[in-house]
Amino acid sequence: MRLKSEIFISALTRRAFAQGGFAAIEHRGADEAGAIFIRQRFRDGSETLYAPAPQTLVEETGERRFEVRLHKVSAEEVEAALARERRFDSDLWVVELEVDEIGDLIPLVG
Repeated sequence: MRLKSEIFISALTRRAFAQGGFAAIEHRGADEAGAIFIRQRFRDGSETLYAPAPQTLVEETGERRFEVRLHKVSAEEVEAALARERRFDSDLWVVELEVDEIGDLIPLVG
């Protein structure tokens, strides 16, 4: 069974803070099953955008998995990509993380 988006994000933000990073919810989506996008901000001003992995790459366990959509690009590029996503899904979540390494904060597909 998949965790509700709200619970997943609550755990994610707590883990980021526990590791000495910063986390904030930029856009709140549907509590139950809103898609989650994660902006990782770096000290040099660049960002990496993580998006939900395609369902074909997700195991049957129901665990949320992510893929790198954009890597170390400008904030404007990330904002443009998120604007496109919002046109299709207004219930999505956007979480900002300021951590040096994403590490094991989110499960990534290969």
